[in-house]
Amino acid sequence: MSNESQDFQPQFSTLVLSLASSSIMALGLEPHPHTQKVEKDLKMAQFNIDLLNVLKTKTQNNLTTDEKHLLESVISDLQIKFCEVSK
Repeated sequence: MSNESQDFQPQFSTLVLSLASSSIMALGLEPHPHTQKVEKDLKMAQFNIDLLNVLKTKTQNNLTTDEKHLLESVISDLQIKFCEVSK
C-alpha cells in the first residue's frame, strides 16, 4: 500500500467530522468550500445532526472512549448551534 493511499484510511472520526462540517455549513456558520457562499439550510442541518444521533445509537457500546467523547461533543455542540441559529 502506498503512502498516498494510507493518508486516506477511513476513520470513524473522519465520518463524524465530515457530518459536523456539513452541519456547520448548513447552519450558515461557514461558507461552502467550493462556492465560498454562506447558505442556510436548517432542514439539512437537522438531517445531519439526526444522522449523527443515528450513528450514536447504532454504535453504542462499540466505540472507543475517544470516539464516544468526540461523537457526544459534536452532537451537543451542533444542537446548541442549531438552537441559536433557529431563533
